[in-house]
Amino acid sequence: MRLILLGPPGAGKGTQAQRLVHRYGIVQLSTGEMLRAAVAAQTPVGLKAKDIMASGALVPDDIVIGIISDRLDQPDAAKGFILDGFPRTVPQAQALDDLLKKKHMRLDAVVELRVNESALLARVETRVAEMTARGEEVRIDDTPEVLSKRLASYRSLTEPLIHYYSERRKLLTVDGMMTIEHVTREINRILTAIGAVDAKSTKKAAGKAVLKLPGKAAKIAKKAAKAPRKAGKPASKGAKKPASKARPAPKAKAGKSPKKSAKKVTKKRAKA
Repeated sequence: MRLILLGPPGAGKGTQAQRLVHRYGIVQLSTGEMLRAAVAAQTPVGLKAKDIMASGALVPDDIVIGIISDRLDQPDAAKGFILDGFPRTVPQAQALDDLLKKKHMRLDAVVELRVNESALLARVETRVAEMTARGEEVRIDDTPEVLSKRLASYRSLTEPLIHYYSERRKLLTVDGMMTIEHVTREINRILTAIGAVDAKSTKKAAGKAVLKLPGKAAKIAKKAAKAPRKAGKPASKGAKKPASKARPAPKAKAGKSPKKSAKKVTKKRAKA
């Protein structure tokens, strides 16, 4: 399963990505983390990025694509991945398409978490007011002003990706204003519908859900799951076998066959 999550800041992409990683055993690929890991490992691409990052400039798309390419070759990415923070622009999306084509990989879906920007701003304002009232320090990047700028940047740079992937029939839109649980269920539903999730993963996840149920509920669920198997098993040794043939009716004591009676009468007459 290979996915991209799209959505403005505060849409819940990080939360949903972690849930997908936990459920399906795939990896979350963050461009920021991949860049830092490549620099630390001193890979050829990482060394190129090191000087650029040290100067505070943005890392060019070709270097980012090179780092993603190296990361996709690692064993833990074989089951699938979720790209987080990339692509951000249409040229990046095109470069990613070319990379996946060279690696003979197919992007399964691009999941867009659609949210109401006014509601997001209201949430931040409420959170900041509550933290201030409690005397807690508010992060510089966690204010309505900063969020407004980030939302504007998202609209100008990243929103065109929605049209790009929609044209390629890869876009799946989910209402990000629902509760976290509802968003998770809807994402899993549409991934199953398009065949991005195999039956084994779904059964495995369902089994885990049963184990998390409280005591009695878990036992009931397990019994219900085993019931169809028991129905097909043969009867136990102690069970009585059904009669295969009908038993003959007992012979009447008084009654005798007509042939034998006729012979005896004939003998008596002959003696007489």
